[in-house]
Amino acid sequence: MSEPKIYTMSVSSVYPLYLKKVEKKGRTQTELDQVITWLTGYSEAQLAEQLSKEVDFKTFFQEAPELNPNVSLITGVICGYRVEEIEEPLMQKIRYLDKLVDELAKGKAMEKILRTSK
Repeated sequence: MSEPKIYTMSVSSVYPLYLKKVEKKGRTQTELDQVITWLTGYSEAQLAEQLSKEVDFKTFFQEAPELNPNVSLITGVICGYRVEEIEEPLMQKIRYLDKLVDELAKGKAMEKILRTSK
């Protein structure tokens, strides 16, 4: 069975679509980057480097310093699937990212998106 196409797509090719989606709703690139770095453990500089190297999603998540320990708090439906029920680990990480971008675009407060207690 072949891998889903998203695994081999470069993150840098999808990033502008994420950015367009959140900016259309009044959010910023800084907020988008904050969400991505929260999820993956990349620093701002490391994220920029990954985007410039045009790594694919598989490599992006393999090289991620550390997935946030609170990812299990990300729940809900994305692309017709409940993110907490996706069994394939890489697809689940990609869908976590999609879910966070969706929440950002929908205007959720950053502390709710980043699952911080305040």
